This record gives sequence, structure tokens and C-alpha cells, in this order.
Amino acid sequence: MSGVFADALIAILAAMLIVAATGDLRTRTIPNWLNAAIALGAIPFWLVSGLSFWPDMAIQIGVALAVFALFALAFHLGAMGGGDVKMVAALALWLPLGAVIKLLVIMSIAGGVLTVAMLVRHRLAKSGKELEIPYGVAIAFGGFWLIAERFLNQFE
Repeated sequence: MSGVFADALIAILAAMLIVAATGDLRTRTIPNWLNAAIALGAIPFWLVSGLSFWPDMAIQIGVALAVFALFALAFHLGAMGGGDVKMVAALALWLPLGAVIKLLVIMSIAGGVLTVAMLVRHRLAKSGKELEIPYGVAIAFGGFWLIAERFLNQFE
């Protein structure tokens, strides 16, 4: 029965990732309430997944804090928006360490492809405005990749 609840929570996570990606694509912002919902949604997921308070949940929080610190540096350098930083850290709360590393690799590749596509579009349009990359799209893509792995790799 707990598997059904975990799957339902993952479906809710997927819906929140869609909202974040489409909102970021349209407005170049990811609302704080949405990042908070993604982060807080990890707590019932931990409970139905059977994680212990110590050390499992503490490890989840520690990994997410490390991800937040890493990407806060990127924000400080102007390479990433604040909503993106909060979103990747919130998503990291849902994932074990190995999956967080996969997330970072997948979203980096997706972000690179997205950046090149946006740059080409920007140059072809000869826009004088500053180019802003909706990196929430790449983060959501990485999240979807890992969600798909959960269901598609169950026969290994």
C-alpha cells in the first residue's frame, strides 16, 4: 500500500515540475511557494518510503543543503537564478545521493542544450535584450528522467 502512496506523491511531484518548467519558460521565474511545496512534499514521501529519521532523513537534508550551497555559488556568480537554486535543492530532497548526482549530470547536459538553442534563437532574432535561460526547464527535465527511471527500470 505504501508503494501506491509513494507513486501518488511522485505524480504530484511531476505535476509541480511541469508547473515550474512552464512558468519558468513563460516568466523566467519559479515562485517560492512552488519550491516550498516541492521541498515539503518530500517529507511524506520519506515517510511512505520507510526512511528512518536518523540517518536517512538527515542524509537527505544534508545532500540538499550541499546542493543548495553549490548552486548558491552559481547564483552569486550570476550563472543561475534564485528560483532555479531553490528548485534543484528542493528536488534533491526527494532523491538519494546517487540519484542527485545523476540529476546534476542530466540537468547540466539538458541546460547546455537549452542554452545553445536559446542563444541561436536569440541571435537569429537579433534581440538587443539580455538572454535569460529558463534553467527550471533543465531541472524539470532531469527530474522527469529520474522519475521515468523509477518506473522503467523496475525489471532490472
